[in-house]
Amino acid sequence: MFKKNLIITWRNLRKSKAYSIINITGLAASLAACILLLLWVQDELSFDRFHKNADSIYHIASGFNNDGKETFWSNTPAPLATRAKQSVPEVADACRIGGNWNLSQLEYNGKKFMESKNGLVDPSFFTMFNFPLIKGSKLKPFTDNRSVILSETTAKKYFGNDDPMGKVLKGDDKKTYHVTGVMKDIPENSSIKWDIIFPFDLKKEDYSGNDYWKSLDEDWGNYNYDTYIQFKPSVNVNAAVAKMTAIHRKEQQGEFVKTLSYRALPLTKMHLYTAEGKEDGILIVRVFMLIAGVILLIACINYVNLVTARANKRSKEISLRKIVGAGKSNLFWQFINESLVVVLISLLFATIVIYLVMPLYNDLSGKNIQFNPLSKNVLMVYGITLASTILLAGVYPALTLSSFKPLEAMKGKVSGLGKNVVFRKVLVTIQFSFSIILIVATIVIGKQLSYIREKNLGYDKENIMAIDLRNINAHYDAAKADLMRMPGIVDVTASGQDVFNVGSSTGDADWDGKTPQQSNFMIHQIPVERNFLQTLNMKLAEGSGFTGTPADSTNYILNETAIKEMGIKDPIGKRFTFHDTKGVIAGVVKDFHFNDMHKKIEPILMFYNPGWRWRMYIKTTAKDASKAIASVQTVWKQYNADYPFEYKFVDESFNNMYKSDMRTGKLFNCFAAIAILISCLGLFGLVTYTAESKVKEIGVRKVLGASVPGIVTLLSKDFLKLIILSALIAFPAAWLALNKMLEQYAYRTTISWWTFALAGLITLVIALATISFQAIKAAMANPAKSLRSE
Repeated sequence: MFKKNLIITWRNLRKSKAYSIINITGLAASLAACILLLLWVQDELSFDRFHKNADSIYHIASGFNNDGKETFWSNTPAPLATRAKQSVPEVADACRIGGNWNLSQLEYNGKKFMESKNGLVDPSFFTMFNFPLIKGSKLKPFTDNRSVILSETTAKKYFGNDDPMGKVLKGDDKKTYHVTGVMKDIPENSSIKWDIIFPFDLKKEDYSGNDYWKSLDEDWGNYNYDTYIQFKPSVNVNAAVAKMTAIHRKEQQGEFVKTLSYRALPLTKMHLYTAEGKEDGILIVRVFMLIAGVILLIACINYVNLVTARANKRSKEISLRKIVGAGKSNLFWQFINESLVVVLISLLFATIVIYLVMPLYNDLSGKNIQFNPLSKNVLMVYGITLASTILLAGVYPALTLSSFKPLEAMKGKVSGLGKNVVFRKVLVTIQFSFSIILIVATIVIGKQLSYIREKNLGYDKENIMAIDLRNINAHYDAAKADLMRMPGIVDVTASGQDVFNVGSSTGDADWDGKTPQQSNFMIHQIPVERNFLQTLNMKLAEGSGFTGTPADSTNYILNETAIKEMGIKDPIGKRFTFHDTKGVIAGVVKDFHFNDMHKKIEPILMFYNPGWRWRMYIKTTAKDASKAIASVQTVWKQYNADYPFEYKFVDESFNNMYKSDMRTGKLFNCFAAIAILISCLGLFGLVTYTAESKVKEIGVRKVLGASVPGIVTLLSKDFLKLIILSALIAFPAAWLALNKMLEQYAYRTTISWWTFALAGLITLVIALATISFQAIKAAMANPAKSLRSE
């Protein structure tokens, strides 16, 4: 029976080649797009789930409440992990992780290697997490503070095929390290990514015992490290975290920690949620899952429409089969077989397409997805898409076509939805509603990305070059003087933070009029050179800023937001204390964006302290940029001969901050275009069928004098009405969905009326182009030929 059904299916596909090609092409494109999207979603959701203890490991964030405004830091003080493990019964294990920023270069046998992914971890790192060691002991990975563990790739880079164990590396921090382990490369879908790992106890050497914080284990004031806690089974995590908060408040007295509250975020949510647990990347994952569903639904709608629309042509075949004894179930499975064959052929073509586009797709998405059709994950995606397609595109047509009444069908009277066009109109309206929503979304996303790139940041980012100072810092004035004499250089300045990504903040600030409710007021801090504002073209709203005198060490510049939140009236000259250094407010800088557009502008303090600077900014002329680069390289070689010359322009670094957003936007545009194309393919098929079914009517009308435009209007008007109805449905839905999506940006574009007008116009033009091609062809056909054939 199956073989017979297969033969009948193949004959029907060959008999209606045009419709078969439309169905297979539409389904193949939709399945390829759907599978690619689901592979992306699967990759995003897989982050950190490969750890055996993933469900019991949590990342701890620090939260503060300042007069009703909550502030969260993703980092915590160093003692929290050790004290939690000692004093909180619910804690099974703990691990601190930080960056080893004191080291950027390692040397072996005279060869020097620049390294940026250098981590500091507790020994528990290798027992809590699943980062297997190829060599070394996971129970005792470090023998002392001069131990180092390398990733497999890094070890290969340094030692080739030689055994790395015991080999000695020299760091640019003037220390030597011996290799005590080699770990497998950390997977791409990990939130923790290091190539080289040092013992966390190395940080203890930074404390002399004479500072305010005597040792690392007593330093409750510096929130510099990621803390991961593994909890015991079936414990109340929130209650355990509350105990950690109580421990901190007991250890560090004062107003600052009175509103401190630690929060625990599951390890499996770190990649897609903010530190405090709010939605972040998960919103995009949901959007892409929805788009995958929409693309598949549109293709299935096309299939259902074309199959049911052509029901009249198959009614006599079905009726004859019923008359000679075929049961309803036999016919049902025959049509299911037809759908299954179409879907399997489409899936084969989709697989070929995926193979061909995967390198481009990985480049576009910034991922490294390995496509193996026989892998467990891919087979699961195949299974989901195959079952969904059969359910959506196969079951309904099979039920409809197998339900014909044979005697009525033989007379040309088809009951059910094969004859009733209302259902097809509903489906066309649905698919074009989705298409219009996607067009509106494409326009709005493009506007938002342009808004980010073009918004006035409050400083100049063009033609400004940035380099790390390194050894230049000790000779800053001489290096600056040399640079200022060179061609193409307009000005030189420096700071202790990236101007577009200031990550350091503090609560250690005091001023006249500070209220008890402002005891944990947080302010970002950025040490700058005296000419920093002038070089980057920042504007002062009040005051004169730095004076060029020794008094600058106690002159502070705050932004407008800081002054407003602090509640200071007439701020210039008012007392301000920062890290126990008393001074005055010497200037108020106009608000500028020192973080990405997802965050609102927050309070920031600018102060002069040459000991904190590490980043140099060189302002160049646009036409002489190449000369400026050569000049900077000359100075670099003079002071940093041991390091390769590396530089970036600020606008380039700024754009890199939004690389993920740009990639998401490009992916969205690509898949939106595919969805619209599939909709048009279905519309083309329906118009083709309509023209075929009205061939006699068109012939008669032409004989009676109907014009080509009149015939085109006849074939097009019903579809255009449906598209207008789709727009009326889609516009409010798009407005609600896009407003929700834009909420992730603190600074966002507006959704104007013309966005919807443009989307509607684009849809009409695309639909008219699709309809007109076939309608004009039918209208220009020879009526004598069509009437004779009829």
